[in-house]
Amino acid sequence: MDLNGFVANFAEQFDETDKSAITGNTEFKGLEEWSSMTALSVIAMIDSEYDIQIKGADIRDSATVAELFGRVQALASSGNAC
Repeated sequence: MDLNGFVANFAEQFDETDKSAITGNTEFKGLEEWSSMTALSVIAMIDSEYDIQIKGADIRDSATVAELFGRVQALASSGNAC
């Protein structure tokens, strides 16, 4: 699991947003296309791609894509995978 791959998977959840505009430093909740549906897509992607179950609070408490990735990594290393 690496940040670049996570960013690419995260960016795939957006239809209208230019994928190259999303980086680790992107404050994703400020993106015009961000919505509760996008959040659900991100949660599903993380479950599907990384076998990690995150909660809405993990997204709510993350400001950037890199911060969310850090939460996913922490869950993976603590054994909270599905």
